[in-house]
Amino acid sequence: MTTPAEGEVKLRVEHLSVQYADGTESLRDVSLDIWAHQITVLFGPAGGGKSTLLRTLNRLNDLVERVRVSGQIYLDGEDILRPGLNVVALRRRVGIVFAQPVPLPFSIRKNLTYGLELAGERRAGRLNAAVERSLRQAALWDEVKDRLNDPAVALSGGQQQRLSLARVLALEPEVVLLDEPTSGLDPISTAAVEASLEEIKQTYTVVIVPHSVQQAARIADRAAFFLQGELVEVGAGRALFVAPRDKRTEDYVTGRFG
Repeated sequence: MTTPAEGEVKLRVEHLSVQYADGTESLRDVSLDIWAHQITVLFGPAGGGKSTLLRTLNRLNDLVERVRVSGQIYLDGEDILRPGLNVVALRRRVGIVFAQPVPLPFSIRKNLTYGLELAGERRAGRLNAAVERSLRQAALWDEVKDRLNDPAVALSGGQQQRLSLARVLALEPEVVLLDEPTSGLDPISTAAVEASLEEIKQTYTVVIVPHSVQQAARIADRAAFFLQGELVEVGAGRALFVAPRDKRTEDYVTGRFG
């Protein structure tokens, strides 16, 4: 399968709606193109459906009881919501990093090789190369290269978050999803994670729910504003934050509400 070039559509969401068993409608008729090799930011007030969309992009909503999903999501032209899809294979292609880093109870190295070993990789050279590559991409290599056999839980919070990113990157996904990955980090660690995203978008497609409007404006190549389950506006990052077309977007980015 050919990897899309920058500016081509990697993920296409068409008329997506998500409703939970209690009748709550988290997303309502959302259509959105996510371009390859760009950072797409999903932002807006809490409860807007951003995290729901993120989890639907790699079928994590399958783990929620009695959720109703309608519409289509195409990954390189393939509908990933269709019955019978290999969801395990999908999650290898579309990895996700959560707000709270949860290092596995192993060494730093083992955190990165564990998924590859589960997938059947046993060649030491390949595993070692994946460890270094993913740690470099997550801007963590220089800090941990001399202590790869130390417990991952001994890392600082910011380092653990970058390790979580490296753990996803070790599997070489095509798309990286991040749900408020810097919400609990100090400014220095936040800057390190943001710098990593600029680096990895050269290889991967990045979709992120940021922890603030300020972060959204800093990192977005494209941005999508969500309000109460509706996609209000989408556009180039800088243009959307400087000159939004919809008054609801303008009110939010200027701090008038939310």
